[in-house]
Amino acid sequence: MPREFTRSDRVSDAIQRLLGQVIPNEIRDPRIGLVNINEVTVTRDMAYAKVYVTFVGVDDETESVAAAAILNKASGFLRTFLAKELSMRTVPKLQFIYDKTSVKGQQLSTLIERALKEDSLHPHDDEQPAPQDDSKGEPH
Repeated sequence: MPREFTRSDRVSDAIQRLLGQVIPNEIRDPRIGLVNINEVTVTRDMAYAKVYVTFVGVDDETESVAAAAILNKASGFLRTFLAKELSMRTVPKLQFIYDKTSVKGQQLSTLIERALKEDSLHPHDDEQPAPQDDSKGEPH
């Protein structure tokens, strides 16, 4: 019976869970705030891990990119913590990337809601009956 998840998937899940616990407790930089870890992807050789993050309450993209840079500077410390918790020969090098997808999704959702609201306020007469031809095939 084949396995449902690859080893890199299981390592990704473990890293995501552990980073979700350690970042709020150990990284005390006020520029970071609350961090959502959206996804972790690990290469097949377990050498590198990309950690996609968003920051709660931060609307400015430059602030989010700066906060991701702070996490990248702390990646060695976080990798050391992961090495203590995971039973792996080598722990992947962490690269934190600001994930814009949730922000873009929220913007699209807002636009859709606004369009639906405007449509409900201004009903269109799109359902007009087509003009009927009374000639019944006779030429004029």
